Amino acid sequence: MVNLDRSCRDVKDRLDKGEEIVLVDVREPAEVAYCAIPGSVHIPLAEIPRRMEEIDQARETVIVCHVGGRSMQAALFLRSRGFDNVYNLAGGIDAWSQTVDPSVPRYR
Repeated sequence: MVNLDRSCRDVKDRLDKGEEIVLVDVREPAEVAYCAIPGSVHIPLAEIPRRMEEIDQARETVIVCHVGGRSMQAALFLRSRGFDNVYNLAGGIDAWSQTVDPSVPRYR
């Protein structure tokens, strides 16, 4: 089985180098309003099946949620639909806040 997890540090380092990684945030609108990773695209988890055409299959895409559960669901769903370049942000935005950008507020 393919490891779908991408660490926050790896994603941040690659973004800082200018790599074109798309971040898709699958959290609910209220969560995104509270905090988000700059530049991420918001598609709530429930909308992924009908909006997956908005995700470019040719570009590496990392799915983000609060702690990694919903984003893994989305990544597995997209993989099952032929998206071979989709990954899960391990630990979600909570880990992002703790490991790469403490200016991103944490929440429960």
